[in-house]
Amino acid sequence: MTSSKSLKTDILVIGSGIAGLSIALKLAKNHHVTVLAKASLSEGSTHYAQGGIAAVLDPFDSIESHIHDTDEAGAGLCDPKAVELVASHAAGSIKELIEMGVPFSRCEGEQCTYPFHLTKEGGHSHRRVIHAADHTGLSLTETLIKKVEQHSNITLLPEHISIDLILNRQRSRCIGAYVLNKLENTVYDIWADFTVLATGGASKAYLYTSNPDTSTGDGIAMAWRAGCSVENMEFNQFHPTCLFHPNDRSFLISEAVRGEGGVLRLPNGTAFMKKYDSRKDLAPRDIVARAIDQEMKKHGLDCVYLDITHKSPEFILEHFPTIYERCLKVGIDICKQQIPVVPAAHYTCGGVATDLHGQTDLKGLYAIGETACTGLHGANRLASNSLVEGLVFAEMAKQSIEDCYHKEINNTEAPKPWDSSHVTDPQEKILVAHDWDELRRVMWDYVGIVRTNKRLQRARQRIKNLQKEINEYYHEHTVHSDLLELRNLAQVSELMVKSAQKRKESRGLHYNLDYPNTLKKAKPTILKPKKR
Repeated sequence: MTSSKSLKTDILVIGSGIAGLSIALKLAKNHHVTVLAKASLSEGSTHYAQGGIAAVLDPFDSIESHIHDTDEAGAGLCDPKAVELVASHAAGSIKELIEMGVPFSRCEGEQCTYPFHLTKEGGHSHRRVIHAADHTGLSLTETLIKKVEQHSNITLLPEHISIDLILNRQRSRCIGAYVLNKLENTVYDIWADFTVLATGGASKAYLYTSNPDTSTGDGIAMAWRAGCSVENMEFNQFHPTCLFHPNDRSFLISEAVRGEGGVLRLPNGTAFMKKYDSRKDLAPRDIVARAIDQEMKKHGLDCVYLDITHKSPEFILEHFPTIYERCLKVGIDICKQQIPVVPAAHYTCGGVATDLHGQTDLKGLYAIGETACTGLHGANRLASNSLVEGLVFAEMAKQSIEDCYHKEINNTEAPKPWDSSHVTDPQEKILVAHDWDELRRVMWDYVGIVRTNKRLQRARQRIKNLQKEINEYYHEHTVHSDLLELRNLAQVSELMVKSAQKRKESRGLHYNLDYPNTLKKAKPTILKPKKR
């Protein structure tokens, strides 16, 4: 397999979720933008986001309250500047979406203080989550895709997965990416003045996850290999309530169900969250996930139950039509029956270290959305803060790129073409499948909701062995998407474990039985790659 063609674009956006499509639309006003999606344009975490977008929209709410709730959920590790930036710009981002035509649910009745319905989720002190019923992500994705498809300055390349970033000879600037066209099975290079990573998180590193198959940490791994720092990779958010059913194990039961009165119960009907937090079922996700994990281990349970049956069928069908239909397909009528749920890996709070404009350590390279660590989430993401982060930082990165576009560009250096003359086609792919399964089991067993030093050391050693196998296989054979994703997942898993081992305390999403206390001073965990 050799490079079949080379493309030139002003801006290369890798990823087609809310962050990637938003910045593409913003930059396409003045530049040609190429957007890569490794599956279909809609197959990303944004598409599956049920809950909504957090913003101060109600006149009785305040930016100060949103900041306070974000800081509290983040367990003292949030960057105050990042939190203030997002909280103060959130309403403006929502206004843009409304103007685009995103069909948010309307508020009806005399009690309404805002035209659209606002719900309340765990960790929030006010109703500030705007949503489109329980299919916000789907509605967002459909609206944004329609806009980018209609834009003459945007080239869309679905079914294209990035292999690695292209750097200049001094390794001081990103000038594009090597890309595999999955449909043609050919590799080519894309040369870009600026590259934006918006590839999402890495929850597929775990055996059980609410995320789609695309969440393999590609952007984080590529940035690390290119020389970028990563930050807070030990903080992996487990969503407390993923549907537990043999025929549907990756469907998320939105936090909005608890926001609208859902109660977590044991099989005997006992509501248990009051034992763990005064906010009961509306406690932040890390507290709820650990509580469920503890109750399951204590009682030897396969799952717990989420009960919304005390609400009227009319209320349930209006607020949760997608959840109702999906559960009904597997024989659960949520109007009459409790929903069996378990925690599942859901969100990567850490990522590529960036400044408040999404700029990474490498010139010409930006990271936004779940791929990035902006400092907003700290040690635990507040519910519905992720979509708004993607929107706000798309705007911040757009401003930065526009400001320095003509100051930084040096078009004299062409990228080095992809070379596969020394590799052969694999005779069998069983090693990839086996290592994929082993990696995810290791992460689930040893780097999960509750950790110990011994578990982390075991994970570190096993991942090291897997990486040796994977890298040998990668350098000897032609690339394919499963191999590229496995290579990236192994790299990101190593970063997660290294970060977890550096933190000698329990804070937010990182809970270590050997260090159960929280230190007085919160410090981020920053890993820097060795210079080549």
